[in-house]
Amino acid sequence: MTNENKITVKDVVSKLGTLIALFILCVILAFATPNFLKQSNLMAVLKQTTSNALICVGMLMCLITAGIDLSVGANAITVGCVMGMMLKHGITNPVLLLAAGLGFGTLIGWINGTLLTRLHLPHPFVSTLGMKNVLCGFALLIVDSKMVSGFPDGVTWLGSATLPKSVPVIGGFPICFLVVILIYVVMHIFLTHTSLGRAIYCVGGNPDAARMSGINSANVLTFCYTLSGFMCAVAGIVLVGRTGVANGANALQPYDTDAIASCIIGGASFMGGKGTMVGTMIGALTIAILRNGLTLLNAQSDIQYIVIGFVIIFAVLIDVVRAQMEARARRLAAK
Repeated sequence: MTNENKITVKDVVSKLGTLIALFILCVILAFATPNFLKQSNLMAVLKQTTSNALICVGMLMCLITAGIDLSVGANAITVGCVMGMMLKHGITNPVLLLAAGLGFGTLIGWINGTLLTRLHLPHPFVSTLGMKNVLCGFALLIVDSKMVSGFPDGVTWLGSATLPKSVPVIGGFPICFLVVILIYVVMHIFLTHTSLGRAIYCVGGNPDAARMSGINSANVLTFCYTLSGFMCAVAGIVLVGRTGVANGANALQPYDTDAIASCIIGGASFMGGKGTMVGTMIGALTIAILRNGLTLLNAQSDIQYIVIGFVIIFAVLIDVVRAQMEARARRLAAK
């Protein structure tokens, strides 16, 4: 076997490290609380994972391009509030409500991309942070800072529907997570087998090479942020289905940090050019299981914030160490 074909323990750990960590977390929680492995709880974990996993799709696209989208959570919540505002004004047609929600979220993503590529703001951190604050205020404004309920079944179905209990083993499996699996498969194929998918990696990993290859980086970036907005809209619709209400106050919830942590845990990098759909899914499940486990252990909300905060710091530390090791390996290879 040639050196190129040898598989080392280091390679295995680097590929499966996050999956191993997720398995260890599940084992610990299984011993710590008997309720963790109950089917009802596992199905609840999948429902909780769904909204973050959907947001992570767009966040991963932005991170691969060495960017970031801090408006994702506020965008998802505002999508629900837009539908809530329409409901308050007597519009109950599910098609119109869903179309408005999807259109609004996608528009916000396009604006984020345009601010970066056409108006040349220095970094998406600035524009998307500003957009987050705009959306937080807008979400409260359009529903008069009140919760809106009474959405038609056609709107709530995606977030609330499950497989019939009579189905063996997977009875009660949330439909929304099946949609997540489908989207992740499609996006994996897109990133690995299409020219645009490869261009996204190239723009983030080597901008100079992308420019010399004739790749229109501005169009690629605009596409990524627009896609992020669309996925936020889908996540917003799922959240409305799960909770049954649109609440503008939730725009301040840490959906963006959960998505960033999930992507970084899954192998993405703030430096750009890295990240996979499989790794991101593992990261999203890790965050959801950790939150679920803390709840089952009756951890107070302040403790949960502290733990999740340390997880995010640790995820960023992993990214920095990973980048340093790769840079060192390149230097050694160049000698």
